[in-house]
Amino acid sequence: MAFMDRSMTTPTVTPRKLWFGLVGSATAWLVLGFIDLMIVWAQCAYVPAFGVDTPHAYARTVAFIISVLFLLVAVTAGVTSYRNWRALSGAPDLLHTTASDRREFMAVLGVIISVTLGAGIVLLALAPLIVRLCVRAK
Repeated sequence: MAFMDRSMTTPTVTPRKLWFGLVGSATAWLVLGFIDLMIVWAQCAYVPAFGVDTPHAYARTVAFIISVLFLLVAVTAGVTSYRNWRALSGAPDLLHTTASDRREFMAVLGVIISVTLGAGIVLLALAPLIVRLCVRAK
């Protein structure tokens, strides 16, 4: 048979993988922002209440470790989206994709979201290492 239906040759991409690739990085970035806000708020509220000059040193370490964990979630979502796109697309690379199918569009959008919000997570991870927590809150 000279012409084969593409759906017969394409491995199945489950909706669960598509949605994880699309919203995984965004959820990680959003939750990390909230946790970062809570850590800074708790530490800076602690400083004036007890007359301590600086917040606990462990807070910076905890914020960094949590950031790295959420960065791993974003990278996993990005890799999942890329694999979904490779399974659904016939384009040679991301720059030449048309993403005409809804599932292919979701996969490409997941890659773009993962790259941009992954960079945001890296910046959130580096901030506690460079700037003191309570200085960031002012």
